Amino acid sequence: MTSPRIALVTGASRGIGRAIALELARDGAHVIALARTQGALEELDDEIRALGAEATLVPCDVTDFDALDRLGAAIFQRWGRLDAFVGNAGVLGPLSPLAHVDIKDWNRVMAVNVTANWRLIRSLDLLLRASGAGRILFVTSSAAYKALPFWGAYAASKAALESLARTYAAETRETGVRVMIANPGRMRTRMRAQAMPGENPATLPTPEEFARKCLPLLRPEWSESGRLYDYPTDRLMEFRQPD
Repeated sequence: MTSPRIALVTGASRGIGRAIALELARDGAHVIALARTQGALEELDDEIRALGAEATLVPCDVTDFDALDRLGAAIFQRWGRLDAFVGNAGVLGPLSPLAHVDIKDWNRVMAVNVTANWRLIRSLDLLLRASGAGRILFVTSSAAYKALPFWGAYAASKAALESLARTYAAETRETGVRVMIANPGRMRTRMRAQAMPGENPATLPTPEEFARKCLPLLRPEWSESGRLYDYPTDRLMEFRQPD
């Protein structure tokens, strides 16, 4: 019997992370679900088991960097590899003029959206290479390049995340690892409601719709790396130098 692919999803308890975790489970993966909320993880576990799949729950804040190191060691001891990693956990932070952003808020946004993903790359690198078909997906935002007023902390963190992902894609080009970035656009999530409280969520696409589009990027047959999947336009995009 073929062993299931092992897939780690951060921010898995709700929204996009939860939807991708369930999509991976439907595809037969064993999902390692990481999130802060134990109760929400247990609800996800029930749904995954109802699909006939299995999950390992990791109640953890992604800024607990020592725990992320231990996670890599635990995955190695149990499976010896990691086949997919979805870096989804993120925070919006304050929507405020840059000069007014509190230092603690800035550091929290950078820690969750950027540093945690670097620490996970550091912890999981050998496991992803050992897979032979390690697939990585980082969730970004169009804020990374739009330079909207008052979105500075979040925008800077997503721009940094994209650069981090593209660098890792370049470093793993000659291996079996493939690294992709995905932009969900306007989506029916708690973060979107926080940013746009007057918006009617019924007018927005759902995380489940986005997750279905992301699944092919995490399968072993996916061959692209260092590119961005833009959900609003449903196309792959290249990063290039400005004209």
